[in-house]
Amino acid sequence: MGRNRFRAGLRAGLTGVLTAGVVAGLGGFAPGAGAAQASYDGAARGSLVVSSPGPVGDPERGTRRVVFVGNNWDGTADVVAPGSFERLGRLDVVPDYDERMQEIAANPYRLAYFLAIRTAIGEGNDQFVDDMYSSNDGRLVVISRPSFADVVAISLKTKKIVWRFEVDGVRSDHMAVSPDGKRVVVSASTGNVVHVLRIKDGAEVGTFPSGGSPHESVFLDGGKRILHASIGTVYSPLDDPDVPDPLEGERVLQIVNARTLKVKRRYDVRQALDDAGLEKVSISVRPLTLSPDEKKIYFQLSFFHGFVELDRRTGEITRFKRLPNLVKSTPRPAYVLDSAHHGIAMNPKGTRLCVAGTMSDYATIVRAKSFKRTRLLKGGEKPYWVTPSADGKYCYISWSGTDTISRISYRRARIVDTIDVGNHPQRIRNGFIRKGFVEDLGEADPRMPAGTTG
Repeated sequence: MGRNRFRAGLRAGLTGVLTAGVVAGLGGFAPGAGAAQASYDGAARGSLVVSSPGPVGDPERGTRRVVFVGNNWDGTADVVAPGSFERLGRLDVVPDYDERMQEIAANPYRLAYFLAIRTAIGEGNDQFVDDMYSSNDGRLVVISRPSFADVVAISLKTKKIVWRFEVDGVRSDHMAVSPDGKRVVVSASTGNVVHVLRIKDGAEVGTFPSGGSPHESVFLDGGKRILHASIGTVYSPLDDPDVPDPLEGERVLQIVNARTLKVKRRYDVRQALDDAGLEKVSISVRPLTLSPDEKKIYFQLSFFHGFVELDRRTGEITRFKRLPNLVKSTPRPAYVLDSAHHGIAMNPKGTRLCVAGTMSDYATIVRAKSFKRTRLLKGGEKPYWVTPSADGKYCYISWSGTDTISRISYRRARIVDTIDVGNHPQRIRNGFIRKGFVEDLGEADPRMPAGTTG
């Protein structure tokens, strides 16, 4: 069936399906209840169908470093050269779009939640790429696709899906990759669990529990542990300091044993904030970063313009930094998924932090020792993620509202380059690709499904 005819037919079938009850129900979705029964090409979930990251160490022989940029609303990923900061090509990350949409259209339950994600989280758009990592050999890129509630590995040579894994619930979210590049963890944001998958074939190694809306994960201690946070009901009005914490969903900051997948410690973020004099600040932990020795955790919080520093051993908030709020007249419900700030990354030397002031449309560099900020950098709209470059000289930032990315010099605290990418760039990750694959990357067309805002 032609894509345009399929979308036209789907548009007629979608009218009137989404209700406020579905949107409200996203937070209470039972683990596993919404997992689709059919898997890619009829194979068992997570199995190999045909035939690590933010990389660690030097490229393998025959590979080169690249930067992957996920264009969430386009269903594409741009591949960028870190040296010249030029685009090398664009990948289609939903080559199975028609198949997935036919499955969703045939399942009223899945369809309702698909539309709820579009309305409540996607700002009227479908979400096709939240996070991505390449394999260390540069042959695969692994992508979480929220609207399709799955994770796929796409061959960087053939551009075809190698394996597909369906997460518990109805939405996949943030990922993290082990230092050896062999495992990837993905948050099932309505399933309240985190899946651990083998990168080579997508097989599930196990899961570990989370709170409501599992979110960010980071490997610690050379891959022995995982730091993980859940964020609660950020898509509803319930995440408000004046609403009792239990009504906002369970929000956790925890350390997990990466081998046994047992939760070893949960931090009491509420008590830590209260002790620091931040009684009215939400406990929903957003993006986070660590000091080079991994003794300090720096993280952002819902509605908070700034970030805090937490001592990993004691669980105490030792310092916090307030940053300019340039949208004081904006009502809380207008904040994008409660994200006053959404993006923070410390440089490898541990001397500076790069921060995305999402609602205020700026980036800034903060000196780690003094917590003094530098100038506000106005390079675009709605900055939504930052990550350090592989050489540690820059932080990459996505300006999701203006469809660009920039690299910012940590040392000079200024924007060095900005380039155009696809629609609504979010996650940026360092990665690898086989040198022989670069010439044939091509330029994939963006996906603009029926009913999205563009």
